[in-house]
Amino acid sequence: MQPKELERVARQIRLRDLQAVYAAGAGHIGGEMSVIDILTALYFRVLRIWPDEPKRPERDRFVLSKGHTACALYVTLAERGFFAEDELSTFLQPHSRLNGHPNCNKVPGVETNTGPLGHGLPVAVGMAKAAKLSGADYHTYVVTGDGEMQEGSNWEAIMAAAQFGLNNLTLVIDHNRFQQGAALSDTNDLAPLRPKLEAFGWEVTEIDGNDMEQVVPALEHRGSLPHCIVAHTNKGQGISFMQDRVEWHHKVPNKQQYEIALAELSEAL
Repeated sequence: MQPKELERVARQIRLRDLQAVYAAGAGHIGGEMSVIDILTALYFRVLRIWPDEPKRPERDRFVLSKGHTACALYVTLAERGFFAEDELSTFLQPHSRLNGHPNCNKVPGVETNTGPLGHGLPVAVGMAKAAKLSGADYHTYVVTGDGEMQEGSNWEAIMAAAQFGLNNLTLVIDHNRFQQGAALSDTNDLAPLRPKLEAFGWEVTEIDGNDMEQVVPALEHRGSLPHCIVAHTNKGQGISFMQDRVEWHHKVPNKQQYEIALAELSEAL
């Protein structure tokens, strides 16, 4: 898909994500809206995947380390054909396999369980190293939150990736500047991220993570070093009253807010 078509798909995913969170009465909608453009570009253009064969050995690997935004991943997987779209209505319901955090034993297309922050990148480093050891040519992608980068385990993984020369690994940091309860700048501010990653031996690209014209080439880039994309995004992207508001990290719109958001996202289609 070309960027304009990817933008259309991303708007559909945002709309369905809003509906699922509202119906469930829970979710992490702000961070889901910020990362949806990246997920859309990955699943509808970049990743080498087979929805009817989710465990095919030569597939590319994707790890959503910021696992609390699972609903965005579920909607993307359903849109891409990994499971039926009508199952999205079971999100967070009793006995549903669409839990609040992704489970690789339940949901096709999920590579590893995530939720505890700081775990996804170390697992992705292991996947990329395994490919090097076995001679496989799959590429591994991982998306973290910017608040999540405060976890020391991430920096240990970053050091290891540079040491092992994992140029088959791409880290995307969803840099929406907010974490649960506060702005990143008010907690443990890691910005600017680029010089820190470069000091650890990584190649770094900075982009507008909500602009498909920038997202696609960054994700498709291949070089001689592990690659980090610092994706500057907006919490609540696409919904006016949610955008850049810390309270929408983990909040559900009321009926009036839902109707406003629904109208805004529907108008953009």
